Order: sequence, then structure tokens, then C-alpha cells
Amino acid sequence: MRIDPLPIVIGLVLGGLVHLTTVFALPRLALEDAFTRIERLGPANQVHFVPSPTPFEAVLPRLDPSFAHAACRYDLTHTPLRITVPLSPDYLSVSFYTRHGLPYYALNDRAAAQRAIDLQLMTPQQRAALPPDEEITAADRLIVESPSTEGIVFIRAFVRERGM
Repeated sequence: MRIDPLPIVIGLVLGGLVHLTTVFALPRLALEDAFTRIERLGPANQVHFVPSPTPFEAVLPRLDPSFAHAACRYDLTHTPLRITVPLSPDYLSVSFYTRHGLPYYALNDRAAAQRAIDLQLMTPQQRAALPPDEEITAADRLIVESPSTEGIVFIRAFVRERGM
């Protein structure tokens, strides 16, 4: 008895295609993505503290309990966003994500020249519209270009005790 390998190969190829399509499509089709969950915290272009997870509810999954978390859902449709985050005594990081959760920039407190992380978030079109002399003063501040008009700024600060 001889087994024909063609149906097996076709089944494996079709199974692989279905798997890849599912893996790449689900993040875009998910109704409860991080952007939607953070949207419930408050309006865009404002920083909101992310509440600590409880056994019954969590705004975002798998948050480190030794960090305080804050998020800012941004919308750069009309104007750039200025972000100033005061440094914590221990560790602080600021991460930038697109609307669909793809990270595109991150920095921590070691990159801060002063007592705060100070930057401007804008689209490439908004940066191109800056006056030429504005780029000279840009050396004093950080300009981050967002690949999209909507996204998330996520801030993490290490806290030794919850009351700090």
C-alpha cells in the first residue's frame, strides 16, 4: 500500500496559511486591545494612572507590581504633543506604541539631561512643517516622530513602596 504525499503536503500548506493569517489578523480584529482599554481611562492627550490589577479586573494584563504605570492615549491629528515626565528617585521609562501596539521608541531616565524627560511627539509632516530656525533649538529638546496620528505613551516608574 502506497500513501500519496500530495494530500498531506496540501493539508500542511493550507494549515500553515490559516495559522499565519490568524496570527497576523487577530491583533487587528481584537475588540479589547490595549488602545481600547486605555481609552476608557479618560480623554486623549492626557496622562492617566493605570490602576493596579486586582484578581477580578485588570486594565492591562501582566503589569509588574513593583512599578507604577501611567498611560497617555494620544491623537496628533491637530497638533503635536509635548510630554514632560519628572524623574523618579529609582527608575523611569517612557515607551511609545502605535494604535495597534507596535513599539517604535523608548527611553529611560538615564537619557534625561535634566530632572525630567522633556520631549515633543509629532508626525513626520508636523516636523517637516517646523520653521528652519526651530530645528536649531531642537538640540535642547527631544523630538520623537510618530509613524501614526494615534497611539499610546506608556510610563513606568519603579516604586519601592506603594505609598511613594
